[in-house]
Amino acid sequence: MSQPPGFVDADRPDYVCRLKKAIYGLKQASRAWYMELKNYLLVMGFVNSVVDTSLFILRRGSSIVYMLVYVDDILVTGNDKPLLRQTLDSLATRFSVKDHEDLSYFLGIEACRDETGLHLTQKKYISDLLTKTNMLLSKPVNKPMATTPKLSLHTGTKLSDPAEFRSVVGSLQYLAFTRPDISYSVNRLSQYMHNPIDEHWKAVKRVLRYLNGTSSHGITLRRQTSTNLHAYSDADWGGDSDDLVSTNAYVVYLGYNPISWYSKKQRGVS
Repeated sequence: MSQPPGFVDADRPDYVCRLKKAIYGLKQASRAWYMELKNYLLVMGFVNSVVDTSLFILRRGSSIVYMLVYVDDILVTGNDKPLLRQTLDSLATRFSVKDHEDLSYFLGIEACRDETGLHLTQKKYISDLLTKTNMLLSKPVNKPMATTPKLSLHTGTKLSDPAEFRSVVGSLQYLAFTRPDISYSVNRLSQYMHNPIDEHWKAVKRVLRYLNGTSSHGITLRRQTSTNLHAYSDADWGGDSDDLVSTNAYVVYLGYNPISWYSKKQRGVS
C-alpha cells in the first residue's frame, strides 16, 4: 500500500507499506475489490452487463452462467452444472471464498425452493422494519393505502422531525423488490419526502399494518412456464389532487412469472 499523504517517511519516500490485513472502511476499498474481481472475470471470459455493472455473464455455446456481485456477496447460477462447478472452482483458486451453498438469503431477500419453483420473500426484512417502528403488534389491514381521502401537500401538520418518515419510506422502496402490491403506495409516499405531514405519516403506518398481515407474501418464479411475454398497464388519471398529474404503472410477465414492475408519477398533464 502506498504511504498515505501526511504520513510519508521523509527518509524513505519511495517505500510502500506492507499490508498485514484487509483494510475495510476505506472509501475506495470496495471499488478496488470490485475492479480486481472484474478484471479476473473478464479474463475468464465473462462479459460485464451494460445494464447492470454488478452482473457478469459467461456464454459457452448453449451454456450460460450468471454472476451477480454485491461487494463480497456473490450469487452464481446457470443452466450447465459442470460449467458452473468449473467457474466456482476457478474463482476459489484466485480468491478466498466460503464453501458454496444453495441460495437461501441474499441482501435481505429470502429464497425458498421447492418442486414448483423459487419463492422470494422479505419476511425477516419486514419483521425487522416493524420492530424498528414499533408496529409489530399493530392491527393488520387488507389494503396498503386508503382510496379516500387522497394525500396532499396542503392539508395536515408538518412533521417536526421528518427523518423517521424518510427512513421508513426508503426501507419500503427496497421492500418493493419482491412486493409489486405496494409499488403504487410507496411511489405516492416518496413524492412527499421533501415536506412530509402527519397525514403522510399515517399513510406510512397503514402500509406497515398491511405488511404486518402479509409478511409472507412475495413473488414465485415457477419452474414450468411458457416463454410468452405479456404486460399490463394502468393509470389513475389525474390522481394527484395538488397538480392533477397522473400516476401510471405496469407489470411485465414472462409466462406466469412477474419479471418487471413499475409505478411512477408522470411528468406533465395530458
